[in-house]
Amino acid sequence: MSSTPQKTAIEDLYRQESRRVFATLLRLLGDFQLAEEALQEAFIAALKQWPSDGVPANPRAWLVSAGRFKAIDALRRQSRFIKGLDDIADSIEATTPDYAGLADDEIGDDRLRLIFTCCHPALSEDSRVALTLREVCGLTTEEIASAFLCKPSTIAQRIVRAKAKIRAAHIPIKFPVQRNYMGV
Repeated sequence: MSSTPQKTAIEDLYRQESRRVFATLLRLLGDFQLAEEALQEAFIAALKQWPSDGVPANPRAWLVSAGRFKAIDALRRQSRFIKGLDDIADSIEATTPDYAGLADDEIGDDRLRLIFTCCHPALSEDSRVALTLREVCGLTTEEIASAFLCKPSTIAQRIVRAKAKIRAAHIPIKFPVQRNYMGV
């Protein structure tokens, strides 16, 4: 089975940029699960559209934009069942730019924000490391478990609990507040 040039380009882009796209989507959407689903939906859209239209000039911006729209659509679909989601979708649409037309250097790299979120002191040390390896580095649960010398199910539970704690404690996806040398 041969691969088309666009499919190969998308596979390469996924390996090189998926964690950057994810980090930006997480900052925009504020939810790990929603950002991960938006990332996957954006790459599915790319697999469908790019073979006929070609790879866009700025594929990362296109993916962020597509993911953002997919998340807004998903929230609107779910809003029929959960009150308030339509307001969240409207807020995301109103407060976040459409990245499709932006240059790569205008988007920035949100991975550092993601690192600070994954390494928040409210999380246990083991959770911080596992979550960072998964979300920032893109390692699989099995690869992380191998490094920790434990079962993949243990790592999966650790990551799920860490994400739940971030959501429940409203840990922000941003840089920490800087203080001067006097602690002020």
